[in-house]
Amino acid sequence: MSKSSPVTPRSAANDLARRLRDSGFIAYLAGGCVRDALLGREPKDFDLATSATPAEVLKLFPGSNEVGAHFGVVIVKHGGHPTEVATFRTDGSYHDGRHPDSVTFSTPEDDAQRRDFTVNGLFLDPASDEVIDFVGGRSDLEARTLRAIGVPAQRFEEDALRLMRAVRFATSLDFQIETATWEAVQTLAPTLSKVSPERIRDEFSRILVSPQRARGLDLLVDSGLIAEFMPEVLATIGCEQPPQWHPEGDVYTHTRIMLDMLGEHAPLELCLAVLLHDIAKPPTQTVDEADGRIRFNGHDALGAEMAADILRRLRYPNQVIEDVSFMVSRHMQFMNVQQMRTAKLKRFMSSSTFEREMELHRVDCASSNGFTDNYDFLQQKEEEFANQPLIPEPLVTGRDLINLGMTPGPAFKEILQDAQTEQLEGRLATREDALAWLKQRLESQT
Repeated sequence: MSKSSPVTPRSAANDLARRLRDSGFIAYLAGGCVRDALLGREPKDFDLATSATPAEVLKLFPGSNEVGAHFGVVIVKHGGHPTEVATFRTDGSYHDGRHPDSVTFSTPEDDAQRRDFTVNGLFLDPASDEVIDFVGGRSDLEARTLRAIGVPAQRFEEDALRLMRAVRFATSLDFQIETATWEAVQTLAPTLSKVSPERIRDEFSRILVSPQRARGLDLLVDSGLIAEFMPEVLATIGCEQPPQWHPEGDVYTHTRIMLDMLGEHAPLELCLAVLLHDIAKPPTQTVDEADGRIRFNGHDALGAEMAADILRRLRYPNQVIEDVSFMVSRHMQFMNVQQMRTAKLKRFMSSSTFEREMELHRVDCASSNGFTDNYDFLQQKEEEFANQPLIPEPLVTGRDLINLGMTPGPAFKEILQDAQTEQLEGRLATREDALAWLKQRLESQT
């Protein structure tokens, strides 16, 4: 007996479609999975659209999740893969700017018309592999054009998050936004204020982790959308920098070049840290009256506070906020690494964010002065320190201080910190050495 093939998201969706067809219903693959397949990309999810009502879907697939049944959506799990099965429908008015007030089950033609962009309005019959196109999506795919279905303003008024989705799709697909669609985005950008921070955050994050993230940032700025959720970025436009250190131009230009230099799979925290590393340059900018030199004293510390405020406003997870603000707070310290004592350098390099900070530093320099000496130095030190932990287990602990007659108190931390420094510097190699150092230290204080 041959071993059966594993169920994939695509095969799971095809199996469900076959069962729907066998029961007398129309069942098509719909939306993004069709778009991505036609572009030669591996779709992440496979959604189905069907003539079966939610009640009929639930009867056919008992135990499915009917959370979205009011809008004609049922989540069916098959082979370990959840598939969204949506009934062909026409949406009523959108008074809340997100959900239709009513839903009428309808035809594939009507269902395609309610979707956001033509490239997302395609169906595919899995039985014949025929693409079913009621909205001109195939020609827009071939022209690499993002076009709203029907009247653009109506599509965006139904759900203002579609404004962010327009930028996200243009960025991730590297498509041009059709003129009437783009003009509607610009006109209706202020309506993004109706959308929850969490939904904006999710679309923004997808834009930032796209390889075309710098273009995505430009689109957010040029559309007016960035003003609705991160207006601090606008102050970086035209914020001049010292030409001897930043021949590339103002803070915004510097930032977008850095974003462009990041790798294709740069993690979100790194992308956010790059975007926000100089966010406090505008409020800290000073110009020396004597020589005209531009300075940004303290922009790293203030930038860390601003970054944390911005990310909290967008409801990012606490760990993301902590990591990004920490990276912003330290980005200026890289200029001092060659002067650091070994212990301080090891502590600096032991941070959980250090590798991401290294990449931030690399693109910071590469986009401006081109200096690589500190980066090269740190790479050399990483090799040098590779054979042992940067921060090894301490040779002595507070228990040793108690055994030597000390009473627990604030001095404990200072003494143990000094002992660790001696260890990191290589002057204490064994526990015996450390205990002898402790005894001498305590005797010198009495």
